Amino acid sequence: MNDYRSFIEGKVAVAGEAGFDVAPHEINPQLKDFVRAIVAWAAQGGRRGIFSSFGLHKTSAQIELARLCRIKTGSVPLIILPLGVRQEFFDDAEQYFKGDYRVRLKFIRSTVGELEEGNEQDLPLIYLTNYESVREGKIDTSKFGFVSLDEAACLRGFGGSKTFREFMARLAGDARGGAVENEIRYRFVATATPDPNEHIELLAYAAFLGIMDVGQAKTRFFKRNSEKADELTIHPHKEREFWLWVASWALFVSKPSDLGFSDEGYVLPELDIRWHEIPADHTKAGTERDGQAKFFADEAIGVQNASKVKRDSLPQRIDLMAGLIASDPDDHCLLWHDLEAERLSIEKTIPSVRSIFGSQDLDVNEANAIGFKRGEFPYLATKPSMSGAGCNFQYFCHWMIFLGIGFKFHDFIQAVHRLMRFGQTKKVRLDLIYTEQERSVRRKLEERWKRHDEQSAIMADIIKEYGLTRIGIAGALKRTIGVNRVEVRGDRFVCVNNDCVEETRSMAGDSVDLIVTSIPFSTQYEYTPSYNDFGHTDDDVHFFRQMDFLTPELLRILKPGRIAMIHCKDRIVPGGLTGLGFQTVSPFGAETMLHFRKHGFAYIGTKTIITDVVRENNQTYRLGWTEQCKDGTRMGFGLPEYVHVFRKPQTDRSKGYADDPVVKDKAEYSRGRWQLDAHGFGRSSGNRLLSPVELLGQEAKVIYRRWREHSLSQVYDFEHHVAVSDTLDANNQLPPTFMLLPPHSWHPDVETDVARMRTLNGLQHAKGRELHLCPLQFDIVDRAITQYTMPGETVFDPFGGLMTVPYRAIALKRRGIGVELSPSYFRDGVTYCQEAEREADVPTLFDLLSEEGAAA
Repeated sequence: MNDYRSFIEGKVAVAGEAGFDVAPHEINPQLKDFVRAIVAWAAQGGRRGIFSSFGLHKTSAQIELARLCRIKTGSVPLIILPLGVRQEFFDDAEQYFKGDYRVRLKFIRSTVGELEEGNEQDLPLIYLTNYESVREGKIDTSKFGFVSLDEAACLRGFGGSKTFREFMARLAGDARGGAVENEIRYRFVATATPDPNEHIELLAYAAFLGIMDVGQAKTRFFKRNSEKADELTIHPHKEREFWLWVASWALFVSKPSDLGFSDEGYVLPELDIRWHEIPADHTKAGTERDGQAKFFADEAIGVQNASKVKRDSLPQRIDLMAGLIASDPDDHCLLWHDLEAERLSIEKTIPSVRSIFGSQDLDVNEANAIGFKRGEFPYLATKPSMSGAGCNFQYFCHWMIFLGIGFKFHDFIQAVHRLMRFGQTKKVRLDLIYTEQERSVRRKLEERWKRHDEQSAIMADIIKEYGLTRIGIAGALKRTIGVNRVEVRGDRFVCVNNDCVEETRSMAGDSVDLIVTSIPFSTQYEYTPSYNDFGHTDDDVHFFRQMDFLTPELLRILKPGRIAMIHCKDRIVPGGLTGLGFQTVSPFGAETMLHFRKHGFAYIGTKTIITDVVRENNQTYRLGWTEQCKDGTRMGFGLPEYVHVFRKPQTDRSKGYADDPVVKDKAEYSRGRWQLDAHGFGRSSGNRLLSPVELLGQEAKVIYRRWREHSLSQVYDFEHHVAVSDTLDANNQLPPTFMLLPPHSWHPDVETDVARMRTLNGLQHAKGRELHLCPLQFDIVDRAITQYTMPGETVFDPFGGLMTVPYRAIALKRRGIGVELSPSYFRDGVTYCQEAEREADVPTLFDLLSEEGAAA
């Protein structure tokens, strides 16, 4: 088992190290002690995220990393930053880098003619540039071997933003965005506010750093909303593992004591929050669609409504702001706004204000930021999107006013911390102006703020517990490997809570008569927090490497000549993962068939199970009506499920029969039944097309049944099928969430009558228990057991789940064995098997009558 144990331990998700070692004496001693610790940790990793709180010297940490990398590896360093931040780097270089640790910074907007050969006066030369220059292709990134993204929140847009796609291609070597491919070895990101509530932001950082692909991380840590493809929620049982994984490549530091250092001089100031609500003018509430007057003005729900409320309330908000400033005329004040109309009104109301805005010359904007930072004038008006990152205004100002509030929490919290940061000597006053119609916006803002603080505290606790070493984190994660075996037996079943590889290895050879299982669909789902989980794999190749430990054991325990029925399905691959821009299909079903053949199973056929195309579109957004109308070329088809049928070769190869044949009594299995079963096509009376009108007004279940009866009894007519669907749609009877009129098949290898709702999840839901992610339908199991076994024989499922296979085996007078890794699924499955066994043992009236007849 050592080989299997080693494979499982290799799954532990801890970021690898790709950096360089730095001795303590090599690090700039003029830096704070906790900053030196961060630098040593990041240098060793080579690709790390520095998420230190506001005022904890991220700027000097990046400069020192760049200096060390240039000295020790010869790599030319580049730090990419927002334009308004560059002065902070020059200030830190002057303040903290002196004597033997001096550096020279040079800001460039292009690599053409601006790069220098060597280091002037033997000073390490560090280049700075802005994000726009890189995104627009003015910077040849192949000239650099080190890059650090200051205020790296620019990556938050993930695949939907040009910045993310360009940076992944130009800096991380990922050409899926279509840009020039170049990979810089040493990569770092630094920002004070990676929002712990926005998991996709953290995944984007991990992808940029080369830690883990976004799609892989989604599969590993998140559960998908089966109704909406773009909604992800972290598995509750995976939350701690997720944050341990993040802690292996990123540091969330809220104060020096998080790293074991003194907090002296690093106590945040108090925050005095003052909310100012402007009453709504309900006399201008407007009318409903039917023309009736509204009693109350609409609440600002959504971006569009909120923008209208802001425009309408601008005069009142400006008046309130002016009153606040007039009440404290001697204090300096930072005025935050979002709209150009707001800026113009501020400038008109407060003539002495200086402003920062997009169309203004960059040098003027920078001069205004520096002047306000140095206390040269009392009022600065700017947007969070322009000055919220990097600018430090705490030395001469402790008061800010938000002329309005919005939905962008990241921009808001960044703006707040321009003053609310270490080095601020006074209580920070925060005035927030909003309208009565924006109460819901305020609530959401406060909720996000609270969650942000809670998640940051979680990260701080993890760092305190495990320190800055990968060893401690890896050790904690390895404790989730393995399971304590539990077995429950009945007269007709055996249920085992264990890793199926370990359990199957302990079973006797040639001991089961049939294997029926739904294997995990590669990385699509993880069912447990254990690394033993087959869904806890990196990709299809990794998944089948784990299957390589199981499948030979399945062949060994199956009786010669008997059947293994393997349920599987192809998988959708998002366009963002392939770089194609449209969804494609991974042929997981074909790979499964080839895998079992590789291990000695003989492939004898496949049953196809039709699925609901409408439900699938709700899960993938791949088959939508609207998208089909936009461009039919990018649309695929609904994916069926497959049941691959394999046979273990019999001992006597001169004959095709199994060592223990599955024999049927012709008295019970007639010639007529055999012919119909073999052909799988059933006729019914009825010699005309079903009129759409006959379906109108009926319940959905009646429509579905009548349509199926009609489909299987008539020659198929596609246009008639469309006409019936359109007639129901016109009568509002065609559901958008499931397919009411699917194409039914009469072919024996295509099963369209599988009851998708008839699973043990129905009982789970009724009992208020956890639903299985992929429950196996009773119909599939029943048909397999009936066709390929005889009463009293043993049916085995290595991926038992809720123990559907043993449960149905008991009902069909067989014996079932199921193995399940999840303790909760195992417990529920045992309950169902026990109930099935009790029901099977209850004598019926006919049993009693037959016993009396035999006695007579």
